[in-house]
Amino acid sequence: MISSGAEFIADLLKDQGVDVIFGIVGIPVVELAEACVKIGIKFIGFRNEQSAAYAASIHGYLSGRPGVCLTVGGPGVVHALAGLLNAKLNCWPLVLLSGSCDTDQVEKGAFQELDQVEACRPYCKFAARPTSLEHTPFIIEKAFRNALYGRPGAAYVDIPADYIQHPIRNTQLIDNLRVPQVAPSPKSMADPAMIDKVSKLLSKSKRPLVVIGKGAAYSRAEDEVRQFIEKTQIPFLPTPMGKGVISDSHPLCVSAARSKALKEADVVLLIGARLNWILHYGDVPRWSNNVKFIQIDIAPEELGNNKNDTVPVLGDIQLVVAQLNKKSFETQPDSVYISGLMDKVKENAKKIQLSGSNGSDDAILTYQTAFTAIKDILPEDGVVYVSEGANTMDIARSYFDVHQPRHRLDAGTGATMGVGMGYAIGAQIYYGSSKRIVSIVGDSAFGFSAMELETAVRSRLPLLIIIINNNGIYHGLNDDEFDTAVKENTLPTTALLPEIRYDMIAEACGGKGWLVKNRVELGNAMKEALKEENQTCVVNVLIAPGGRTKLSFNWMQKGSEAKL
Repeated sequence: MISSGAEFIADLLKDQGVDVIFGIVGIPVVELAEACVKIGIKFIGFRNEQSAAYAASIHGYLSGRPGVCLTVGGPGVVHALAGLLNAKLNCWPLVLLSGSCDTDQVEKGAFQELDQVEACRPYCKFAARPTSLEHTPFIIEKAFRNALYGRPGAAYVDIPADYIQHPIRNTQLIDNLRVPQVAPSPKSMADPAMIDKVSKLLSKSKRPLVVIGKGAAYSRAEDEVRQFIEKTQIPFLPTPMGKGVISDSHPLCVSAARSKALKEADVVLLIGARLNWILHYGDVPRWSNNVKFIQIDIAPEELGNNKNDTVPVLGDIQLVVAQLNKKSFETQPDSVYISGLMDKVKENAKKIQLSGSNGSDDAILTYQTAFTAIKDILPEDGVVYVSEGANTMDIARSYFDVHQPRHRLDAGTGATMGVGMGYAIGAQIYYGSSKRIVSIVGDSAFGFSAMELETAVRSRLPLLIIIINNNGIYHGLNDDEFDTAVKENTLPTTALLPEIRYDMIAEACGGKGWLVKNRVELGNAMKEALKEENQTCVVNVLIAPGGRTKLSFNWMQKGSEAKL
């Protein structure tokens, strides 16, 4: 029988289908977390609210239901804002619940007092404080509905301490206040006239291209998209988190010929992908100056963004692509275009293979040789990749094939560093023992959330964390270069201490760790780590630091002349 506000709120979360909460407890939310655990909701206690919010956001992406994060007020909310922003940018459903001061203490300088609703509002679709405990079911239901419906995103609910601690004597009244679980998000098909327009454009195209984004993965449209590609025989390019919607091994996948595909395409169908920085805004010189975009998206305000002549197709991706599959039309891609792309794929794939086989077995590792050694050991199926870190994430994308949807998680639209451990924990909680989470992260990126190793060990999660350690952000220095730079006061701002023993941090937390310096050591460590079914493992991979190499990334665009 419910006897307190904490128990009542816990029941409301259970009513919304919540089975796991990520967060950190403290005054006044301890009672709420304990009440949740009492009724069977799992609580994963983190060491920093930022990582907890990242874990909740990725759980929302993977499950298709709002992930839930619980924090204390004030600083706890501020730390969790990064997770709200990340969910907003990536369009993932997340609900943050945070404790706050008693309602009669507002504006008195109460413990950890902050106007948390207003602090969260810029990053949320909905943010509110219930006016009373009786009003709480309505607000919680609305938060879950807003996070899930339309374009998914974040929502915030403020829970005052006196609501949590409120004694409940009239249980019949409480029962009457309950609201049902938010139903799955309503889905809509596209305007048939737009389907006609799309089919005609694709039929006339000589150099068509399909770009598959993570929106297609979130909407679980993999069957429909695969059928569309098989029907039309149009080459496709997945975005980083769109990998696996169709297997990277599919003969029409042109990931290895990305630049050529972008430059030559005349009609591009965007399926759950946005023309943002990841796709160079649809601009020349990366794209042809006469390319025509078709965009399928659930959010009308996204359609035509950065390209106002885009053909807008509003609707649920799964239903819209099914409409296209039912439409009778033929595509006739130019054979020279197709063969050119396939030749480029083979050429670049060979280059990748060669770069990964350079050097002897005892030579210092590079990104390429390390990734090749890791790929050779990992099983082809049953692995969910987490990728984080600038060079690590950028280069790894070309080495690790993904064959199933929602099996590659990375820094995403916000290029958010620090998500790695939160994502890995959230993903392992979602997938359970059916998948092995392998997180391949840069040393700098890992540093944002290293103490979540303790969270993983305490939670008995068999994570495999592979740290690509080059002693710095982007590039680092070796011991001699570092010592000289310190003496001469010329230490680069990107430098970290050389050869930090991240593997020993894992062991200190109760996990297992390996330090490796060459192919043989890396292969042996990988084999040993994969045998561990109940231990969090860290493989600390030392690679060539890179020194004072000039930074360069494929997505960066610099014109030689000022535009204005």
